[in-house]
Amino acid sequence: MIRFDSVSKQYPDGTVAVDTLDLVAPSGQITVFVGPSGCGKTTSLRMINRMIDPTSGTIWLDDRDTATVPTHELRRGIGYVIQHAGLFPHRTVLDNVATVPYLLGWDRKKARSRARELLERVGLPAHFADRYPAQLSGGQQQRVGVARALAADPPVMLMDEPFSAVDPVVRDQLQDEFLRLQGELGKTIVFVTHDIDEAIKLGDQVAVMRVGGQLAQVAAPADLLNRPVDAFVAGFVGRDRGYRALGFTSAGQLATHPEPTIAMNGPVTGSDSRDGWLLAVDDRGAPQGWLRLSDLKPGEGTVTENLLHRGGTVAQQGGSLRSALDACLSSPTGRGVIADESGRLLGTVTAAEVLVLIEHRDESGRTQEPVGGAQ
Repeated sequence: MIRFDSVSKQYPDGTVAVDTLDLVAPSGQITVFVGPSGCGKTTSLRMINRMIDPTSGTIWLDDRDTATVPTHELRRGIGYVIQHAGLFPHRTVLDNVATVPYLLGWDRKKARSRARELLERVGLPAHFADRYPAQLSGGQQQRVGVARALAADPPVMLMDEPFSAVDPVVRDQLQDEFLRLQGELGKTIVFVTHDIDEAIKLGDQVAVMRVGGQLAQVAAPADLLNRPVDAFVAGFVGRDRGYRALGFTSAGQLATHPEPTIAMNGPVTGSDSRDGWLLAVDDRGAPQGWLRLSDLKPGEGTVTENLLHRGGTVAQQGGSLRSALDACLSSPTGRGVIADESGRLLGTVTAAEVLVLIEHRDESGRTQEPVGGAQ
């Protein structure tokens, strides 16, 4: 557990970066600091490992006042990940990951073995070990940075906008990988971002900061979206917070409708088409995209990838109301595709059916069965 007790940071010119911060970051959970530029979120993070010393107040790491712990000892138990990874350009990927174990006096064989294990854990192939940072993409470098922070198995990790320098697709992949790792490792993590969507996706709790270093609200993502404490938080979270909040409400077991399908690389037959569209599936029964029969040219009798409309997303049965509604709204047919946990097609639902479920949420956000079912 990390606890801020009336922590402030004021610089000699009078600038207040953090103003009387009281906050608890629970053990084994992700606490995300979010807010506009100049709100003190990065300063708050850096005060934890004493890269910046507070002007007043106390920061506790479990039951220890961090000001009483020698900085080198404190930092050995804290992993640190920053933008652009901060890798050593003259060291191989493997030696970058092994940096902290080397400093801790691990023998070379043990440190490198640990580094190889972590490269695999963060999703990098073994042959990357002998490459240098300049030979990696931005997303790959960030994975190496995460692996390096985990190398000595620290109980605490600090992450300062680690994914902000990569493109949106890679960023989404890194976030998913990060959540998977946290599910396995259960670290106490403090994460800084300026992106409210990232904060809501990653945080067990989200701390919204105001300019001037004041804590505006700390809450679980669903509570933050549903009950912002004031106009500042409501404005920062965004006008579409009601739609975002659907991501924390389960759709339950959706009653799906059978959907006519066609096999990838198989012959085109439109006899079963409901409205001129057919859903293409692979040999596992997983949805691949929609085929519009009117797009076919004479002689095109095989379902190929270039014929498919791939705009629609696929929602998982038992997932959130937001994913179910998005599947409907993004589908070229207006029918949302629902799959099971293995990705196999279960059927489709309409936006109207999902909206009925949204209407029948109770005050806790849970979905209740509508009287007479969703028609």
